[in-house]
Amino acid sequence: MQRITSEFFVAAYVRRRNDNGRFTAVVRRGNAEAGAIFVKLARLDGTADLYGPVPQIYLDDVDAAIAGGRVFERLMVASPEFEVEERLASERRFDSDCWVVETEDRTGEAELDVIET
Repeated sequence: MQRITSEFFVAAYVRRRNDNGRFTAVVRRGNAEAGAIFVKLARLDGTADLYGPVPQIYLDDVDAAIAGGRVFERLMVASPEFEVEERLASERRFDSDCWVVETEDRTGEAELDVIET
């Protein structure tokens, strides 16, 4: 099963979140086909969560139903927003083709397929 493109995933994610009343925007566009996607979830209390792509090595045991999509790991949880921004800046320096999406939710619900690594 082939993964959907980064551009398609991001467009669908942004639309779904905004349609559900959760402000979501693309902060940085990356490679349309295969750019890594990072999602910052602002909790609106000065903290944020950060999600990033699961390393490919962990996807061997992932259900094929979600393996064609995008699978994330939680990189930071309820961290001060400035620390999340510093991590994102580091990721952008490492991978100039990455996407950054920001969304908001007081409860911390990101609506992503997440696995623990």
